[in-house]
Formats: sequence, C-alpha cells, structure tokens
Amino acid sequence: MDTRTSDFVRAGSLEELKAKGRLVVHGRHRPILLVHEGGHVFALDNRCPHMGFPLDRGSIEDGILTCHWHHARFALASGCTFDLWADDVPTCPVEIRAGGEIWVKPAFGYTDAVEHWHQRLADGLTHNLSLVIAKAVHGQLAAGQPPSDVVRQAALFGTRNRDGWDTGLTILTALGQLLPFLSEEETHLALFHGVRRVAADCDGAAPSRERAPLASRPDLATLKRWLRRWVAVRHRDAAERTVLTAIAGGASPAVLADLLFAAETDRAYADGGHSLDFINKAFECLDLIGWEHAADVLPSVVGQMAAARGAEERTAWRQPVDLIALCQRAGLELPHLFAASDNACGWSDHVTLSESLLGDDPVVIIDALTAAARDGASPADLGKALAYAAALRVARFGTANEHSDWETAHHVFTYANAVHQALKRIGSEAPDPIEAVRGLLHGAMALYLARYLNVPPASLPGEGGDRLDDLPFAANEIRDALLDAFDRQQQIGAAARLVARHLILGHSPEALIATLAQALLREDAGFHAYQMLEAGVRQFREWGNGDQGRHILIAATRYLAAHWPTERALLQTADIARRLMRGAELHSRDANL
Repeated sequence: MDTRTSDFVRAGSLEELKAKGRLVVHGRHRPILLVHEGGHVFALDNRCPHMGFPLDRGSIEDGILTCHWHHARFALASGCTFDLWADDVPTCPVEIRAGGEIWVKPAFGYTDAVEHWHQRLADGLTHNLSLVIAKAVHGQLAAGQPPSDVVRQAALFGTRNRDGWDTGLTILTALGQLLPFLSEEETHLALFHGVRRVAADCDGAAPSRERAPLASRPDLATLKRWLRRWVAVRHRDAAERTVLTAIAGGASPAVLADLLFAAETDRAYADGGHSLDFINKAFECLDLIGWEHAADVLPSVVGQMAAARGAEERTAWRQPVDLIALCQRAGLELPHLFAASDNACGWSDHVTLSESLLGDDPVVIIDALTAAARDGASPADLGKALAYAAALRVARFGTANEHSDWETAHHVFTYANAVHQALKRIGSEAPDPIEAVRGLLHGAMALYLARYLNVPPASLPGEGGDRLDDLPFAANEIRDALLDAFDRQQQIGAAARLVARHLILGHSPEALIATLAQALLREDAGFHAYQMLEAGVRQFREWGNGDQGRHILIAATRYLAAHWPTERALLQTADIARRLMRGAELHSRDANL
C-alpha cells in the first residue's frame, strides 16, 4: 500500500494482521515484516541480515524470531541477534491509528551507523566471520568512513590479538597501498580480503603480551648495540623493551628503521627474506594508520627477528662458495663507502649495475656493488638496481622449472624491494655508517643463487622481434583479453604479452595496474600474490613507464598468471555482502536473473 502521511506508509489493518499473525508490506521500500505477538505489533526488515532469506518464512516462539535458512535467532521486540555471525534486524517505527489502521515508517538504519559497523567489524575480526567482515567494511565505507580507518582498526586488532606479525598484516598493508588505484567496489573487496586474512591469523592464536619501555632513556647508539645483542642471542623480551624505549624517546621513523634493520641484517637473508620484508611492511603499515601507533605495531616484528634463521645456517650459502664469508668481508667495508663518496653528481648507472648483479660470479657481483658506492651511488640507488635485477629473474623465469620454483624468484624480488624501501626510509637522517646496507649484499647473493631459474631465460614480450601485432589495440580490448587470460590456467606468456602491448602502445599504466588489482581481488589468492603485485607496483613507480618499468609489471603478471585462476569463493562472499547492504532480495524469484 503506497498511501503516505508524512514519512509513514499505510501497511494494512490490525484486524487482518491479527487474523494472519504476520504480513509483508511491499512498496518503494524494502519489504517490511509486520508481526502481531503478545498484543503488540512489530515491524522489521523482512530480510534476514545474515544472507537475506525472507523472515516471514521463519517461526516465532517466546518472543524469538528464528530464520529457517541458517537458524539465526532474533529478539522480536528489538531485532537484536542472539547469534553474532548474523546481525541485528533493522526495525521500523510503527503506529496504530484510528480505525485500526497500521502505519509504518520505512526508515532502516542505525542511530550511529559508524559505531554500529565499527563494532560489527570488531565482532567479525574476533570470531573470524567472513560475511560479517564483508558487510561491516561495506557499512563503514557507506557511512563515509575513509578506508584508512578500516585498515587502522584491523591492523591494531592484528598486532594486539596475535603474538607477532604475520601474513595477514602484510596482505592488509599491501592492499592498503594499492587503494589509490581501485574503484569504490574494488576498495571494498580489497579491505575485505585484508581484514579477513588478519582475522584468520588471529583465530585461536595467543594474543600479544604487553611490554613496557625502560624507565631510563639511553642514547640511540646504545639502544642500537643492545638491540643487536638481544636479537643475536634470541632474547625477545629484552629486544622488545629496547625498541619500545626508542619509541618512547621520540626516535623518528628513519632512526627506528636504522635501529631495526641493522639488527635484522646481522643475519643473512633471514627466514628466506620474509623477516626483513615483515619489518618493512610494519613501517609501511604505520605510514597508513599513523605513527602514533608505533608502540603497538613495531614490537610485533621483534619476535620473528629474534627467532629467525639466517642463510649462514644453510649449506647452499656455504658450499661450493662461502657466500657468507664474502658478505661479511664486504659488510665491513660497504657501510663506510657512502660517507666517503660524493653523491651530488647524481649517480645514474642503475641499469648497468642491474645487469652486473645478474652475473655468474659472486665476487664480481659484490665488487660491482662496492664500486658503485665508491662512484657516488647512494644506498637507495643500489637498492633500486637490485630490485630491478630481481624483477628480471621473474620476468625471465623459465617455465620448464618446477612450479614451486616461482617462489624462489618471488622471494628474492620482494626481499630486494623491501631492502630498497628500508634504505630509502633511513636516507641520510640516521647516523653513519648505515649497517642495513648489508641487506644489499644478502639480496645480491640470493639473486646469484637463483640464477638457474633463467636457464634458459624466457624472452621478454615486445622484444627480440616479437612485435605483438596479433594482439588488440584498444585499451579496453586489451583489458578484457588480460582478464580472460587470467580465467585460464598457465596463460603466462599470453598475459605478459598483453601487459607489454598495453604499455608499448602508451595506454595508461594506472589503468593497467587497476586491471591487475581487479584480477587479484577476484581470486582466493595466496599470500605471495599480494606481495608480488604490491612490490611490482612499487618498483614500477620507482622506475617509471619505460623499458624497466614495463619489465617489472611483466614480471608481476607472469607470476600471477602462473597461480590463477582459483576457486573464487571469497568473491562470492563479498558479492553477497554488497547485495545485502544495498537492499537486494537474494532469495526472491528474480534474484538470479
């Protein structure tokens, strides 16, 4: 019935409702369920907030409304759920007017939508409820909250409810940095994936233990010596208190980076590069959520630093060439070379150095790094060259290798990117020498050990006579073809050629990155896929839209194409949440048309 008075809608007669027990009111609003129970009339959204099943097909007993689809139960008088995996049913104001007519005000919502969805996101995180998380993220964004607020809530939950940084926080941070490339719908999807992975990491895990800074305030040089000592002897409590003391003393992000990365690089390529990458992501997380949260976030990486195993414990780094001894000797010299050089000349031989780093002689590789430092390259310059060389390992990965070998190439690239970002952060603010430059040596040796992955090397699309003229020309056609390639297994070459075609034709690189992100977000992607795309985008932006930038995005694309498609179950969960939040009737006869 559409007859309106003010904001109210005539819904029927009390006599009819008493006779039937319940009525469903349709109109230009969501379907409204009217219920007569215990002498009272109640008006609720007829869609179960869990997955939208019609509540009029449920049952009522003792003031409890039960949905028969998943047996979610609600207090009839308030709509409040007894099952946190569902949600509260929105209720409507209802009036009984002269003549026994029932009028309802079809206004659905919450008194404080931001607070409601903030609490629901907390519930989803606490109980690891994917659909609740997806709806709560949508609710916060619809209420006008910036995406950074969602990232902040999830990041702080993760650092407080798991005793140490893990993959979920890395995924959350990586996706947080890709948000500028995403549409509104994909922003929801990205936040859903990141928050869900944090919740999964924390589910059943031991929470973090709160530790306090020291009452004294030693100088930074002392704190640096102490942290390196505690990490070396695996004394986690002492290491965390040392870091907290530096934070409490007002150390800047650059100085904190120098502190942590110096201790981290006392071990070579620890935990296959993951340990250093996690530290870098913790710093990048604080860039997203605010450095006032440093005392919550940075201690979360210290436990892994103390427990990590370095490459010095691996045979491949000792035989047939003792790479650790080479790194240790060069590590005594390299940190001091930058202070002695003059970088004012603007060193620019990044590509030449990258080619040298892909060589077959570890001594020559290390000599190339030290020579570049003497010639005026900054630590960040060397990191940039190393990251590009590592990207080429992936871009030229030979598909005759075992599928698991992709991860070896991936680890070197993401480690090199993390070293580069760490050295950029430290910059010139931290006191010389910068011991973290040893990460360059470790990354270069990891790159050397992965050289077999390019035997024989895959060709780079768009080069060596491959003109790509058989591919579409228009940007939208290339996009559709790329998404189609990701729909099929092992389309590594086809996907890479399409990326090269897009960039060589001068189409928007931002549009291409958005397409790659869209492809990532529709998959039930593994941890490494998120790492790979984010690092690839970061390095593309460092190098720009030239040959090197193109090779970097080709590398990321080849890796992703090697691992897709997946089941895409999470995409369905996110889609259900979006449709519910937009008022769709998922279980109507027309829902699947």
